[in-house]
Amino acid sequence: MSRWIETFLDAQAAELDASENTLLAYGRDLIDFAGWLNDRGPSFETASRADVEDYLIHCDDQGLAQSTRARRLSAVKQLYRFAYEEGWREDNPAIQIKGPGRKKSLPKTLSVEEVDRLLGAAQTSARSQEDRLRNTCLMELLYATGMRVTELVTLPVSAARGDPRMLLVRGKGGKERMVPLAASARDAVAVWIETRDEMDAAGQSKGKPASKFLFPSRGKSGHLTRHRFYMLIKELAVTGGVDPSKVTPHTLRHAFATHLLANGADLRAIQTLLGHADISTTEIYTHVLDERLKELVMEHHPLANG
Repeated sequence: MSRWIETFLDAQAAELDASENTLLAYGRDLIDFAGWLNDRGPSFETASRADVEDYLIHCDDQGLAQSTRARRLSAVKQLYRFAYEEGWREDNPAIQIKGPGRKKSLPKTLSVEEVDRLLGAAQTSARSQEDRLRNTCLMELLYATGMRVTELVTLPVSAARGDPRMLLVRGKGGKERMVPLAASARDAVAVWIETRDEMDAAGQSKGKPASKFLFPSRGKSGHLTRHRFYMLIKELAVTGGVDPSKVTPHTLRHAFATHLLANGADLRAIQTLLGHADISTTEIYTHVLDERLKELVMEHHPLANG
């Protein structure tokens, strides 16, 4: 079964340009399914539709979230579709199984005031001036573009040179999109690149290789990691007096979209800026706005508490 998983993941990487995070998620889910099958006798090659359905019941009994169960079934379905196409099986035992679906919950977002506090914290709190400039650039770029955190931390420095009005972002599945940069973000990028280049040159004088990333790191990946940025944004929330439980890199992406929509931006334009393949994904922000408007009425209308 490990050979099936390895070959399937290699194909996903080569043919669909699946991201590292997607491949890791597929791998985890399929290893769990393989372990469950192994305890009961069947293998990927011999498992029946009933086996797959029993596995889903097992996941439900474990108390796994609806979204997790839906993702696991998706991984199993993808594996068996690949196995059928490759001729490893003459049937697809998962093809007619319907999953639990995904519960659509409204994304958490931040107010303009809360974003301002985070930006202020980035400008004033850090161990060194270099860290303050880097953190300011990170936060300005994230809020100005709505990039996914992986897109942000892996951004090549070449994309940001020359005071760009537009930034080329490589998103999911290798798809590229252009996002405009506001003046404050361009200023933050220009100041950080100057400092970053000085630090990079100092490293090269000591025999270290030049970095291709806008936010380089000494770690294995060569760039600031998703995990480190996640911890950083929590630290900025505490410093800025914003509830840390509300703040993640993704809530800044949500804030970008929600604030644009609130100020009259076209939904199709927001879809393009976020890199959503389907407009239905972007439409959830209209519901976020509806909920916020309801809250404003309930909080401030004189008859709301009457």
